[in-house]
Amino acid sequence: MTNTIHRRGLLLGGLAMSTLTTLPGALYAAAPEIHVLKDRNCGCCSAWVDILTRAGFSVTTQDTHNGALIRYKMDNGIPPKMVSCHTARIDGYLIEGHVPPADIRRLLAERPDARGLAVPGMPYGSPGMGPESQREAYDVHLIRRDGTTEVFTRYEGA
Repeated sequence: MTNTIHRRGLLLGGLAMSTLTTLPGALYAAAPEIHVLKDRNCGCCSAWVDILTRAGFSVTTQDTHNGALIRYKMDNGIPPKMVSCHTARIDGYLIEGHVPPADIRRLLAERPDARGLAVPGMPYGSPGMGPESQREAYDVHLIRRDGTTEVFTRYEGA
């Protein structure tokens, strides 16, 4: 009886270990891919990219000049009142500005019929714009296909 328990324990332990060793690779392979268009000289854009990377996103970037970036925003239906410093694309959605990673994940989970999300301007304390502990209040907006917007998430000031 002792040998049977030992064999079962060994078998279950081996199975658990093989699952744990393959899990990180599976999570990495499933990392959402996001492509960011930004100004090469913008420190807050680079800080936001770093935050996304640490949050598990697979990030690629494309440095572009301001005129091309504005044209990209207009061509893809970002309303002028929603504009910020960088624009990203993920799984068919646009992400404008300093949108928190949790809101991007929620967008991907809920899959609303929308163009994407935006944090207009550059609110202090949003991801990449200074410490969250000193955050000013700001909203993340859902941009509908018709260009209208609604509040997706509200962040109170710290």
